[in-house]
Amino acid sequence: MDNTQKRYGYTGQGLRVNLTTGQITKEPTFPRFKDEIGGTALGYRVFWDEVPPSTQPQDEANKIVIAPGPFSGSGALCSSRTSITTIYPTIYPMPMIASAHVGGDLAAKMKLAGYDFIIIEGKSAKPVYLYINNDSAELRDASCVWGQGTRRTQTTLANQTSPQASVACIGQAGENLVPMSVLISARQHSAGGIGSIFGGKKLKAVVVYGDNPIHIHADPKEWQKITERNIELFGSLNQHVVPSAPHPMFEFFSPGSRWNGMPGNVWQKANPPITLPFDMRSPNRISYRWCASQFFLGKPQGLKIKVRNNGCYACPLRCYAIVEDDEAAARYHINKMTEQTCMSLYFGRVIFPKIAAKRDLPAARQASMVGIQTMDDLGVWCNYGQLHRDFKKLYVDGTWKKILPEDEYKAIPWQKIEDCDASFLIDLFTRIAYRQGELGYWLGESTPYMLKRFGISEDVWRNDKSTNYWGLGHPKHHANEDDGQVGTVLNCLYNRDPMCHGTVNFTRSGLPIGVQKQIAERFWGSGDAVDAVGDYTPTNEAKMRRLRWIICRKELHDMLGLCSWMAPWVVSPNKSENYIGDDDMEGKVFRALTGMNHTAQELDNAGFRAFTLHRAYTMREMKEMNQRKKHDFYPEWIFTDPKDRPAFTKGTIRMDRDDIEKSFDIFFKQIDWDVPTGAPTAKAYKDLNLEFVIPVMEKEGLMPGK
Repeated sequence: MDNTQKRYGYTGQGLRVNLTTGQITKEPTFPRFKDEIGGTALGYRVFWDEVPPSTQPQDEANKIVIAPGPFSGSGALCSSRTSITTIYPTIYPMPMIASAHVGGDLAAKMKLAGYDFIIIEGKSAKPVYLYINNDSAELRDASCVWGQGTRRTQTTLANQTSPQASVACIGQAGENLVPMSVLISARQHSAGGIGSIFGGKKLKAVVVYGDNPIHIHADPKEWQKITERNIELFGSLNQHVVPSAPHPMFEFFSPGSRWNGMPGNVWQKANPPITLPFDMRSPNRISYRWCASQFFLGKPQGLKIKVRNNGCYACPLRCYAIVEDDEAAARYHINKMTEQTCMSLYFGRVIFPKIAAKRDLPAARQASMVGIQTMDDLGVWCNYGQLHRDFKKLYVDGTWKKILPEDEYKAIPWQKIEDCDASFLIDLFTRIAYRQGELGYWLGESTPYMLKRFGISEDVWRNDKSTNYWGLGHPKHHANEDDGQVGTVLNCLYNRDPMCHGTVNFTRSGLPIGVQKQIAERFWGSGDAVDAVGDYTPTNEAKMRRLRWIICRKELHDMLGLCSWMAPWVVSPNKSENYIGDDDMEGKVFRALTGMNHTAQELDNAGFRAFTLHRAYTMREMKEMNQRKKHDFYPEWIFTDPKDRPAFTKGTIRMDRDDIEKSFDIFFKQIDWDVPTGAPTAKAYKDLNLEFVIPVMEKEGLMPGK
């Protein structure tokens, strides 16, 4: 772009792509989005302004807003998350607004091409893909890849455009409008739940290449100093700042820490094999701290097949494990090379009751490898393992035999489950991707829609801890098992799982509770803001104050383009600093990058502003002011304990119902929302510069006191 028009951290423009007409236009970022910063905030604002709240996922009126943030492409650490906002098809009892967040290099390539956002609207009459090459943008025929999996699609489109382009595409599940489908970017980074929205619009892929400069406002020496300080605060995945086993260089250790790369471990499939070093404080050794294959597949197996780490643009941790599994490749005719992180690395085995908890078995590893590759290529979404848990529960209970048509049941190779034969996963996920039969169709619709179809009460899932089901169609995501009342309330407030790690990044950091309480005193005014996991005390003001901060940072990270697996950095691995991190690290990077003088408090408020707009639009979709009764669900299993230990007993994560209700009371009062209904008040909207929302909410009967 014209250097005289540069905006630090921003390109100053975005694209609007109308698939119905084929027209592509450029639009300015400012002044329209001057208060939105980027990411989800920009997406929520587009929906508020342009999309009627009665819109359904497959309506032509539904839009897709792809938005990185000002950090994207700048080299700021962990800054390659892209927010994608749309009307989600998996939310129950009605589809509602939500956002996916995908890693890789899409965010960086968008900014390097010169765009702060892409608004996609309308529907194409034939399969197309969007190709962006710096200043040029066009819709191209995608018939050659329609019907193909994500891997072949990415290879084909990279060859048609540029091998350095970022390719984000859907598989057959998205094309066939399966709600439980994904967008895959950079080979194996996934944006869950939105594949069918692309498929309904006949949009196979978005391909972006850019090589424009990214402008940074700060002096290079200042920028380098801030970056080095950020690196000093780095722990391992989920910002765990102590190793998982005793180490002479560290005062503390925690067996559950994801800093599991220990000296002497050997990544055996590297060429030559890599022996992990004693000292991992060097910036060039941060990636050695985390070994996903060891964590999820067991130490012997995980190290046996480990090649190296991979990950997103501008991240030194590289949390994706690249593994080479010759045995699985030979037996199941899959690619011997696989890369993934977190749940995808182990949920293949969850389908099989005999090996679900036995990660060290070769059959468990092979099931994981087959599961990853099959799901990703077909573009099927596991909804953080909910699909797998649903299938397994219905299998173990004998329910599939009762509810499926006899011919369909007999055609499914059930014996392969008992034999722990991973080829069963190929059969299963193919059925889902192509909507084959009752099983394939309804598993692909998401949990509550499937339950309704088969006459099973949603309460059955809510009352069973083994399902991990929370409500509105999504599973729990770091809830009471990690952060008591804070995690519980957090999981109730979003339309999908909150995709937030501000809870677990602190409580599971590995630091002793005494140190955590000192840090809590520093940043949230009281050590009572945090409890040791499984040793919970009754709710209080400080806990709910920390919850507000967590929501602020979750939204802020989604706006800036930051990865919430690593940010925020309120804890550090440095004993010399009493393990206290920097609560304003994001703000320091933002100010240096953009030249804007936003304080940490102002940035947090911007995050809470986005969250509040999300709440308001949700209320309009539901036509319901009483969100506390109709939206903010929690499952019954949080009030149970296998040994019937009462809440607030050491060793249990059991919650107390009255205490949870009191938590909501405290939280809504703190944020100036109406306590009985959980609806934002006029004061809350005004304090966050959302005055434009008030007349709409008043007109639609959604304003408390009106």
